[in-house]
Amino acid sequence: MVAKVTPDPLPTFNGTVQATAYSGDTLYVGGDFTSVTSGGRTYARNRLAAVNARTGALLGWAPAADNSVRAIAVSGRAVFVGGAFTTISGVRRDGLARIDGGSGAVHNSFKQSLTGVPYALAVANGRLYAGGSITSVNGEAIHQLAAFDQNTGAVTGWRPRAGGTVYAVVASGRRIYVGGSFSSINSASGTRHLAAVTTSGAVDTGFTSRASDMVRGLAIGASGVYAAMGGPGGRLGAFSTSGAGRWTLTMDGDAQAVAVLDRVVYIGGHFDNVCKSARTGDKGSCVDGNTRRVKLAAANEAGGALLPWAADGNGSSGVHAMASSARLHKFVAGGAFTTIRGASRARLAQFG
Repeated sequence: MVAKVTPDPLPTFNGTVQATAYSGDTLYVGGDFTSVTSGGRTYARNRLAAVNARTGALLGWAPAADNSVRAIAVSGRAVFVGGAFTTISGVRRDGLARIDGGSGAVHNSFKQSLTGVPYALAVANGRLYAGGSITSVNGEAIHQLAAFDQNTGAVTGWRPRAGGTVYAVVASGRRIYVGGSFSSINSASGTRHLAAVTTSGAVDTGFTSRASDMVRGLAIGASGVYAAMGGPGGRLGAFSTSGAGRWTLTMDGDAQAVAVLDRVVYIGGHFDNVCKSARTGDKGSCVDGNTRRVKLAAANEAGGALLPWAADGNGSSGVHAMASSARLHKFVAGGAFTTIRGASRARLAQFG
């Protein structure tokens, strides 16, 4: 079933939304904003906020980051956040923190010294997996990827070597998919831009990348993994669990985020059109015609057919983050847009 094209009523944000994550009925939001407007009133929310995903009400959860939040992952009551910040609610945290999902308190022992910025987080196997532009943790050199004990924050031995920046990390069982602008993982062939890694940190040789361009976002569906990619133009690539290409959509701008819900793949980015072929011209323009889809699009998971769903956003940079909740039958898009289908929906839109 395709989501309704009209979004739910939600609070609006005064700055770009860079990260979203569901936990039960709660939607956690991170980014560059410093205030949120809800019910006609404006509240201070410094780069972190929480919303009741059923009612759209702004919640009281309000830890304050002193700089951009780029990633959020949730495990139980633990909300893990990553970004360019140096403090959360006045407590020193070097780009990575664990926050209580109810009280908003910063966890006492979960702390590290990082060089670089975490752009992606995922929780699985009792660990927090992090990827980004990270070059050291607690003074030890790493190569963009690391994992931490969820409870203590201790650095684990999981340290794959990415030859470039990591922008996306998702876990599926004991396999961890990573995407980015890297040339390889562990210098292995078939790992450019997209790879699967085992819980030991080795490349999973059962998955060979077919990603043609830099990967900005990843999502897992019933049939495999979906990668939001850059250009020329932009791509949404569907890959089997072995890495074989299943189908591809081409846009006239980067795909930057992806979510899967009820066997529909939702794509967000800064494109204005979906191309009718894979051929692109100057600045990624569609050569063989296009279908208008502004910043958001939807495709059938099984075969990649473009669906008539058209929740057009606005602006130039568009959608930066997406997440879905199978329990709520909803998905959310966050970014720099201020309208959806011409109606005010500043920087956060939830569809269900």
